[in-house]
Amino acid sequence: MIVQDVIDHLEVLAPTAYAEDFDNVGLLVGNKNTRIKGILITLDTLEAVVDEAIKENCNLIVSFHPIIFKGLKKITGKTYVERVVLKAIKHDIAIYAIHTALDNALQGVNDMICNQLELTNKHILIPQDATIKKLITFVPKQDAEQLRDALFAAGAGSIGNYDHCSFNSEGYGTYRGNKDSSPTKGKKGILHTEEETQISVTFPKHLESKILQVLFKTHSYEEVAYEVLTLENRNQNIGMGMVGDLKTPMDAQSFLADLKTKMNTECIRHSTLPDKPIQKVAVLGGSGSFAIQAAKASGADAFITADLKYHDFFSAENKILLADIGHYESEQFTKNLLVAYLTKKITNFAIILSKTNTNPVKYF
Repeated sequence: MIVQDVIDHLEVLAPTAYAEDFDNVGLLVGNKNTRIKGILITLDTLEAVVDEAIKENCNLIVSFHPIIFKGLKKITGKTYVERVVLKAIKHDIAIYAIHTALDNALQGVNDMICNQLELTNKHILIPQDATIKKLITFVPKQDAEQLRDALFAAGAGSIGNYDHCSFNSEGYGTYRGNKDSSPTKGKKGILHTEEETQISVTFPKHLESKILQVLFKTHSYEEVAYEVLTLENRNQNIGMGMVGDLKTPMDAQSFLADLKTKMNTECIRHSTLPDKPIQKVAVLGGSGSFAIQAAKASGADAFITADLKYHDFFSAENKILLADIGHYESEQFTKNLLVAYLTKKITNFAIILSKTNTNPVKYF
């Protein structure tokens, strides 16, 4: 198995196409064709983590946070980022970061928080825009079924709980090939009319390259006429944050005590305790102040996130309980998720959970 094989598995769980624009995800250090000895899973890639990988004979580190976030102009070992990169390269260790691709995944960071809190009726808090595309193409009527089946097999035509979805209309196409053409229907230089089927299928944007490859390979025409459109429909399975319900409503103080235990945090910074019980809960791992209004609009009684600033707490306006549980604490179970996922996919060698605590925040 090579590094690319592991990347292929991770792309199924959390396609990098859905990472935020500001992020730096994917293979950051190393060669995708390197044969793997072992995989170490971590939240952050620090020098101590690279040392751990060396000790455990792992030459691939799968990290939640990217060690290279902004561009590096020098690699001299002056900063902790440069030292990590140098040591990884020296020991031929590849580093892959998944970050906001996993934040936006249905079974990602926020789903783990919901599971820790035993929330039910879970759904995405802020669905991501422009993630659904539509392919429109025209094919000879007798070839339509073959092309549809090929597109379905590639992942097109799946909507919610349904697959093999398409729209088809019949009509006539005309064309005339020049002297350099090699038409599969009709003859060059002669105007040809062909009975055609227009096929329309939707697909998730991360499959666009695959869908088009299948289209060109399967289509019978020398020149394929097609359109790819980005739809405004929101994909309810991709996006930031989640909302769910507690099995039993709790008063605010009891809720915070339970939250502190289940999320294994030493400190919770919170807004004024509301008088109403807590039942609907919104969560967003990492820095989530941008989602406060979305949490309120969802009807959530509480919003769990991290890195809230002083003035963010005023945004609660006595309508929602804001709970800052800490950045590391909100994402700490992510590496367990990745270990469990890759262990099911890869059985021929160990997937190791890093024992290094990378939390830079300490409490006195």
